[in-house]
Amino acid sequence: MSAKEYRTITDVKGPLVFLTDTEPVAFGEIVSLRMADGSTKNGQVLDTSDDMVAVQVFEGTAGINLQTGVKFLGDVFRLPVSKGLVGRILSGSGKPRDDGPEIVPEDNADIIGAAINPYSREMPEEFIQTGISAIDCCTTLVRGQKLPIFSASGLPHNDIALQIARQAKIISSDEQFIVVFCAMGITAEEYNFFVHDLERTGALENAVLFVNLADDPAVERLITPRLALTAAEYLAFEHDYHVLVIYTDMTNYCESLRQIGAAREEVPGRRGYPGYMYTDLAMMYERAGMVKGKKGSITQFPILTMPGDDITHPIPDLSGYITEGQVVISRELHQKGIYPPINVLPSLSRLMNAGIGEGKTREDHKSVSDQLYAAYAQGRELRGLVAIVGEDALNERDLQMLKFSDIFEDRFLRQGRDEERTIFETLDLSWELLTNVNTKYLVRLDQKWIDKYHPDEKKE
Repeated sequence: MSAKEYRTITDVKGPLVFLTDTEPVAFGEIVSLRMADGSTKNGQVLDTSDDMVAVQVFEGTAGINLQTGVKFLGDVFRLPVSKGLVGRILSGSGKPRDDGPEIVPEDNADIIGAAINPYSREMPEEFIQTGISAIDCCTTLVRGQKLPIFSASGLPHNDIALQIARQAKIISSDEQFIVVFCAMGITAEEYNFFVHDLERTGALENAVLFVNLADDPAVERLITPRLALTAAEYLAFEHDYHVLVIYTDMTNYCESLRQIGAAREEVPGRRGYPGYMYTDLAMMYERAGMVKGKKGSITQFPILTMPGDDITHPIPDLSGYITEGQVVISRELHQKGIYPPINVLPSLSRLMNAGIGEGKTREDHKSVSDQLYAAYAQGRELRGLVAIVGEDALNERDLQMLKFSDIFEDRFLRQGRDEERTIFETLDLSWELLTNVNTKYLVRLDQKWIDKYHPDEKKE
């Protein structure tokens, strides 16, 4: 298609280029920019009005001047998709990064995707075993769920994500997960760590990586997760794979959103982030789920680092509203040398009850999880009291709860980076730890479960 070339650039601001006097163009339309030296850059229409068009340039605006030719290509941004994506490493704009050939497309899919009709959605209720006790027992992940990891800088969220990517399985079937890994604004060191770990464990054969490094253009970060989700939807709904989408780090994505907002001179919302950030995040998170009549599913694990360890910051705050719970990583546990440092008290999985119990995990799962939570919460609370009044002031029950909180952290939360516990091992370990508390204080457990599973009380 031969399109008109415009040379009507009036202004360049950050990653945005402004043009005047164009024919009507559509929002989201792809743009090709031809530089004075003959090289080309790609962009997308971000804003359009009668007299002005704003174009965001994915490769950065360096070298663009009044002589740059701009062509509107009359189509939206599409990703070439095929089964050949599996096992590949692509850049943040969907180009091969692993020195392999171009993707031979079976289809070119629109990266915005289509919304799933709520009526066609299937309720997530299949338990996913991650092999990490704190998640499996207390914040259970279910197939088709979106469950973010709230972390902070310097904490091992990447290690946890990789461990989940390696170990995630559905215990009721032998089907393997395809992992779609989407990295935004990560350092070359982190990138090498991811690739090395996936190669070491052989998980790369079942993974697709979309990588935008810290020195790549910030504006590219806005399309990277959309490309990853488009690939995930294609593999899930066209080829019946169970797909696990892991994105790191959503904070970098939101910073890019803020940068674009500032370049467009928009009225900012909370802490300078755009007012539509909630909508923007929801457009991505809501692409998780299952569709009636389709075997495949998309389960999402967004990772975000909380600026200044502040859980009330707009990024975790809005993410927590949209997603179905959160897994919170604790700096305090990390400083004690515990891996994975998951703080089970503020962590939550809203779909947990749908995915556990008889026929899914084990009949005592809900009660055991409640009891562990209650005993650990009481033990943590008592630590503050002991610091003031000393242990001598505590009664028998309080002493047991205090001791339990230490044992829980040391034996339940702590596990090796390659240690994979089945849900049954996790539940048996929970019962073993509960022997440190007198049964009369285990008020969240039915007597029938104590008689059946408690190591000291079992009635054979």
